[in-house]
Amino acid sequence: MTVTREVVGKASSLVLTPAVVAHRGASGHRPEHTLDAYRTAIRMGVDDIELDLVSTRDGVLVARHDLELSATTDVARRPELAHLRRTAVADGVVQHGWFAEDLTLAQLKTLAARERMPGTRPGSAAYDGVEGVPTLDEVLAMVGAESARRGRAVGVMLELKHAAHHDAVGLPLDVPLLCALARHGLDHPWARVTLMAFEAPVLRRLATRTRLPVVQLLEAGESVTADDLDRIDEYADGIGPHTSLVLPRDRTGAIGAPSSLVGDAHRRGLTVHVWTVRGENRFLPSNLRHGETPDAPGDMAAMVRALLDAGVDGVITDHPETALAAVREAVPPRRTLGS
Repeated sequence: MTVTREVVGKASSLVLTPAVVAHRGASGHRPEHTLDAYRTAIRMGVDDIELDLVSTRDGVLVARHDLELSATTDVARRPELAHLRRTAVADGVVQHGWFAEDLTLAQLKTLAARERMPGTRPGSAAYDGVEGVPTLDEVLAMVGAESARRGRAVGVMLELKHAAHHDAVGLPLDVPLLCALARHGLDHPWARVTLMAFEAPVLRRLATRTRLPVVQLLEAGESVTADDLDRIDEYADGIGPHTSLVLPRDRTGAIGAPSSLVGDAHRRGLTVHVWTVRGENRFLPSNLRHGETPDAPGDMAAMVRALLDAGVDGVITDHPETALAAVREAVPPRRTLGS
């Protein structure tokens, strides 16, 4: 395998490739979306961190994957917030619990973060309660400080979660997002910031308001035709497909030859960042598992190598240390690249 590490991108947007992106931070080792998870990933040497954004009741963007908070915080143990528990429908899905949009930032800041999958990741669960929920401003400030301290630019990939739902409740995500990026001097195409979403309308809005690269995320099982890629190319700089769209699994759950998606995207000038590569057997293709224990580590490095062979521009992963080792084996010694 011959892989060259370089800067690619449409127009004046720059993307380092192949990149290792820490999914919600080093979330295989620390509770997701905590400053410790992001710092751990940066210490490991990742090129970018990835974070999801939702809004509080008072319009502050915070790093959470879910609108509902009980899976990743101790909100259910807070009697003073019991009255906020409710049933809500978001994007057609009925959910029960506590929702970020119902809490002010002050209320949310009383919560402690916890591991989403404690049975699978007990080492991460050992850090439950150590940190709270960071705001976007806090994450950007930390990334800036870490970049300066380490003498290299750490990129940030920002995913806007449930954008249409936030629009409907009067808390649009793109407005405070662009304001925050401007406050931190990150509203220019060399800022190593990427904006992502599954929902095309918010990406189309952003494409008219910023020169930062925009990535259209693609779900597992989604059919992506040439016409679909042409439409995405009208507003986006890249795609973020589930790994199974690049490395399809057969009826036994094994991977083989890659699909044509990466090449089809590259012919249109679209970058490809795949999600999410995880190290445990339960998340890996059947032919890359070690043993029968679902939570035991499998051959994640082989999964990364297969994705690099397929030509992807970035791997978004919970276990960045394994992905980094695989990339270093495949790529010539890294040179310093401007951002």
